[in-house]
Amino acid sequence: MQSRRAFGTLLLLTTTLTAPAALAQGTPAPAPSAPPPSAAQTAPADTPAATTDQAGDPQQQVEISAPGVSADAGDEIVVVGRNIPNVVKATPQVVSILSGADIARTGEGDIAGALSRVTGLSVVGNGFVYVRGLGDRYSSSMLNGSPLPSPEPLRRSVPLDIFPTSIVGSALVQKTYSVNYPGEFGGGIINLTTKAIPTKNFLTAGASISGDTVTTGGLGYTYRGSKSDWSGYDSGARKVPDFISNAPKGSGIIGSNDVAQLTNAKTTLLQRNDNLPVNWSGEVSGGAVFDLGGDRLGLIASVSGSNTFRTRETMQQDSVSPDGTLRNDYRTLLTDNRVVANALLGMGYEFGPNTIRATGVYIHDTLKQGRGSAAILYNNASGLRFQQNTNWFERQLVEGQLVGEFKLTDDLHLDVRGAYANSKRNAPYERQFDYLCAPATTTGLPITITDPGPDVGGFQCNGAYQVTQRFSPFASIIFSRLNENLYSGQADMTYKLDLGRPVTLSAGYYHSDTERYSERLQFNYQTANGGGTAPGFPYNLLRPDYLLSIDSILANQIQLQFSTPLGAYAYDARLRIHAGYGQAEAELLDGVRATIGVRYETADERVTPVASATTRLKNDYFLPALTATWNFARDMQLRASGSKTISRPQFRELAPQQFRDPESDRLFFGNPLLSDSELYNFEARYEWFFARDQRFTLGGFYKNIKNPVEQVGFYTGADDRLQTGFTNLPKAKLYGGEVELQKYFPLDFLSGDFFASRRALVIANYTYSKSSISAGSECAPNVLGQTLGGCQPGFGPAGLQFRDGAPLTGQSDHLVNVQLGIEDKASLSQVTLLFNYASNRVTNRGPSNLSGVGFQPDVIEKPGIRLDLVARQGFKVVGGEWELKLEARNLTGTRYQEGQTFAGGNEVFTNRYAVGRTFSVGVSTTF
Repeated sequence: MQSRRAFGTLLLLTTTLTAPAALAQGTPAPAPSAPPPSAAQTAPADTPAATTDQAGDPQQQVEISAPGVSADAGDEIVVVGRNIPNVVKATPQVVSILSGADIARTGEGDIAGALSRVTGLSVVGNGFVYVRGLGDRYSSSMLNGSPLPSPEPLRRSVPLDIFPTSIVGSALVQKTYSVNYPGEFGGGIINLTTKAIPTKNFLTAGASISGDTVTTGGLGYTYRGSKSDWSGYDSGARKVPDFISNAPKGSGIIGSNDVAQLTNAKTTLLQRNDNLPVNWSGEVSGGAVFDLGGDRLGLIASVSGSNTFRTRETMQQDSVSPDGTLRNDYRTLLTDNRVVANALLGMGYEFGPNTIRATGVYIHDTLKQGRGSAAILYNNASGLRFQQNTNWFERQLVEGQLVGEFKLTDDLHLDVRGAYANSKRNAPYERQFDYLCAPATTTGLPITITDPGPDVGGFQCNGAYQVTQRFSPFASIIFSRLNENLYSGQADMTYKLDLGRPVTLSAGYYHSDTERYSERLQFNYQTANGGGTAPGFPYNLLRPDYLLSIDSILANQIQLQFSTPLGAYAYDARLRIHAGYGQAEAELLDGVRATIGVRYETADERVTPVASATTRLKNDYFLPALTATWNFARDMQLRASGSKTISRPQFRELAPQQFRDPESDRLFFGNPLLSDSELYNFEARYEWFFARDQRFTLGGFYKNIKNPVEQVGFYTGADDRLQTGFTNLPKAKLYGGEVELQKYFPLDFLSGDFFASRRALVIANYTYSKSSISAGSECAPNVLGQTLGGCQPGFGPAGLQFRDGAPLTGQSDHLVNVQLGIEDKASLSQVTLLFNYASNRVTNRGPSNLSGVGFQPDVIEKPGIRLDLVARQGFKVVGGEWELKLEARNLTGTRYQEGQTFAGGNEVFTNRYAVGRTFSVGVSTTF
């Protein structure tokens, strides 16, 4: 903590930025009645039989709503007299399911954290779930069987940490492909089912507070913004004037009179807060069920919110030397204030064997960020560069769904669903200012920088900071926004035949239409003589709010120059998909079931940058899938599956537009020359269900990927940090295995009443995976648009951008999850210790030969070991059921670390910072 406080003193004193500071988890609702698996499936929860939900109902039902199969597929399935009583065992595909009780046991506040406990899953960055180490482009998400758009422009998949566990009835992860799902299926698909019809009337409220040892009560950077920033909504301080939107249509120059309207010190002045507050969250949910003769009508609603702070004191370095000699060495202090608001409204109507459900979801996720970055080594020279940023990233997702599940006859079932989703991302007033440390003779104003501490190293400068045009620009402001609409509809029909053995035929049609508009307007400040020139003395010594005050702007004739670095400032994109499938499931022999199907999918994907040619990918595919299950013993079975699937480039990867990822603090740039990837998937699995809710599984998998999309690192100039582009590789492969054990141990053999109703829980899973890419003389899209090696325009040999045999981005060889717990079978009382380990994985490619520095090592993240402890205790007070939850996270104090290791062992840290230990307490009640 002392180091960080000293570092804050360094950044603030030396840049004359000092100024006075201006400055839960809800309890899951009762599970509604369940729809069928792969359609809307009800089955006994894969959780302790005596576990009660918050309304006191035993044996909470797993609620799943997804496309396909029949409306009564959740009933107990009998194969040659052997009963298969749960969803994990009964479904023909390889799935993992988290029920409401499973999610609650992890103690996680969002669904991404809960899914990190599932075999083969890992969470990267802010809530992006990777299946078996494949990147987020190979992991798709659905809500109640309908596709989810992502509000994050850098990703195709949805950051699942925006979904609180309180609104999720279950989470299903399917790792083997079945043709009732979209063809974009790589590592797996994650289907979230929201709650619809409660078992009885209820009202639940809860709140929690938390803090961590790095952030809470410590130093952080912030800025005032608007008076309503605490809520995640801007009250008008960030209103964008019309001349900003119109600038690209004219000369691109905004005069000083208009620039004076953007002074806006509330979004400009970076300030320090020496005592960051605790984090808090709260949730209220309720539900009601009405009996209408023989019919049932259910309503459920949930509202939740959270406000959290996170500070990262980050070491950021880079090198262009073969031995890893540092070129730049930055110390960055970055504070994120994240505010999330969620709302869910669900209605379900059951009449006879039929169900209609309507669901509305609203999620608003805002990140307010203050950033100060000092280079104690800049471009191999002793000199101090300081860069400050103030950012506001506002994301919003709204989705409405209507699902109908109809049993037309005993043998004929129809499942229809339609959805509309809108996602937005708004980032106005992204401000950046650059300062240099000038010799004392320039200004005659000597100052001394204090020693920032052992982690940073001492640095002295007998000069003063001044704004410089060396970085062209000395200051900039960015306005970006994204709007995406997704329309989807699907109809699935199943028919059961009795041919001596049960046979189920199913067919379906799917359509989706996605439209996106993305705009990023960057303006550079300069004086009227142009060329990025900064104001002269003494204005160049002023802090940002004075430098850009009305007097300074008019005195120096400061204007804005519209800029389009590395590509187009805006693009339109569209993806239209039509698909149809047919599938048959039958018991071929005693104890042998097989599911075979084929999906035909055609898609037209277009990305049209402003003033540039349209990139169009129009392809169609036949995608077969086959799964066979041999139930060779009462509680044992073998599965085998094979399939072909695809992965399309994301809009963001195709668009030549630059974006900074606020999580990794890294710049990304698209490539319009990308093409689709094709995947060939194979899997075999042994399963032993030796007791209720207890199992042992062992499996292996292999994937061959044609034309996978991968990241490429490159530099654009001496002053630039590492940037990331995208290209297609010729091919890649991934293979591995996974093992899982879930076992309960009764404790009644121990003396005392305390252990009479308690049991111990052991859940352990391990995934081993190995991947390698192929990169030789084959032509691949060049991330810099160069034509090399006799390839077609814009292409070059893949071996110039990648090292042959390198692993895929995001893939860890080893993933380990262990849960050890004690729980009461008769009431809510649980203590669970959670262990998580992920081995090293590539997060970004090191600069390739294209940067002119030869191959450099890849950027490797070291996730390491994480240990969490969660305790939940139920009790009754004043007529209500209460729950107390205590959590201790990252007890090992594992820090975040990614970097490059050069020849001779020299290590260059791309990002390294302490994460801290987190402690929280929450209380909830249900009436």
